[in-house]
Amino acid sequence: MKDVIVALDFKDKETCLEFLDKFDESIFVKVGMELFYKEGPEIIKLIKERGHKIFLDLKLHDIPNTVGGAFRSLSSLNVEMLNLHIAGGSEMIKRAKEELPNSTLLGVTMLTSIDEKTMHDEILINSRLSVEQVVLSYARFGKESGLDGIVCSAQEVPKVKEELGPEFLTVTPGIRPQGEDTGDQKRVVTPEDARNLGSDYIVCGRPITRSEDPVSSYRKIREEFLGL
Repeated sequence: MKDVIVALDFKDKETCLEFLDKFDESIFVKVGMELFYKEGPEIIKLIKERGHKIFLDLKLHDIPNTVGGAFRSLSSLNVEMLNLHIAGGSEMIKRAKEELPNSTLLGVTMLTSIDEKTMHDEILINSRLSVEQVVLSYARFGKESGLDGIVCSAQEVPKVKEELGPEFLTVTPGIRPQGEDTGDQKRVVTPEDARNLGSDYIVCGRPITRSEDPVSSYRKIREEFLGL
């Protein structure tokens, strides 16, 4: 099922819950590092009590034993989605998946704030490879290692779906409605573009959370993405 995931990039639970209380419907939200590290597991419980689905976006990346233990702890939160960095390797992915029988596990490929120059000059990934080629390689061995899907730019979705099949999920941040400031994102698309490219879920934060009318902005973006 396709849907919009709202990034709850707030500094504390009070600001987060004030935002969520504007909605009289269940929505899919993303809780990232800033909010989770400030409030801990309690914020997950409070969001769940309001009936919302959660993508817990902590991007774990460590040795397999450490990541396996971390996901064992996180599994009790019963969130719908969690993620890790595919760059941690296949053994790390397999250990994580063992601890999450009831949640969708996603792999982060290349952050949408990273462009090709940064990938080549700073991360030192082979200069003969494009971002798209690296993402596809990560996605390929991520699926082989047990991932349910990946986090990537919508621009890379067609190739991922073509090679790995329509059932392999693509969750795509870097979404900006036409005319919106791109901020620190570099590989961005509109909600309509993401739909046409085949994204399963889009992640959208500031255009909704910083809107004067967040509910209307959310519904407009969701309608554009779902083609309603």
